[in-house]
Amino acid sequence: MEDKKIQLVLVDDHPVVLQGFAFMFKDVATIELVATFSDADAAIAYVEKAAVDIVLLDINLPGLNGIDACSLIKKKKPHVRVIAISNINEFSIIKRMLCSGAAGYLLKNAAQQEVISCIEQVYQGETGLSESVKEILSRHQSGQLPVITKREKEVLALLAAGLSSVEIGDKIFISPLTVESHRRNLLQKFRVNNVAALVHKATEMKYI
Repeated sequence: MEDKKIQLVLVDDHPVVLQGFAFMFKDVATIELVATFSDADAAIAYVEKAAVDIVLLDINLPGLNGIDACSLIKKKKPHVRVIAISNINEFSIIKRMLCSGAAGYLLKNAAQQEVISCIEQVYQGETGLSESVKEILSRHQSGQLPVITKREKEVLALLAAGLSSVEIGDKIFISPLTVESHRRNLLQKFRVNNVAALVHKATEMKYI
């Protein structure tokens, strides 16, 4: 690591965060912040053509969110490692980000040395998690994240768009009764009592 600095890209839509991390890495001998972006599409375009080792990636971004962006980066450039950097400390989001291919997850309140150590660990092929994220993961059993079918995902998106059961049935060529069955399954899987709560929770968990 002494011979080659870790080539790091940062993606966050808050200028203050970008400036803060640029200052953090300014005098770090092992890390070079080679580019910063405020949206995922521009970052992915850069990663496709440049020599990048690690992408520090926010989750809540304009346009493409961090979870989907992570999946795309891993698909296009499997050797590039992604570390989520977020204020979101919910187990479901952390789990989804890791399942999308992220090699690490840091909360934005992590100390400088914790961030640097995490980046170095991920560069060496390990998983890099801040201590608070480790605690969140350890408090939860696996399997708490709703698993939905492709058809349920279609129904969920159309419910979020405000369509009725009849309209959804017409659109995806199933009966309204079948739509209602999918709706009931979704309410049960997300542990909510109505469609409004379902859409809210599914949006928070980045299913929509």
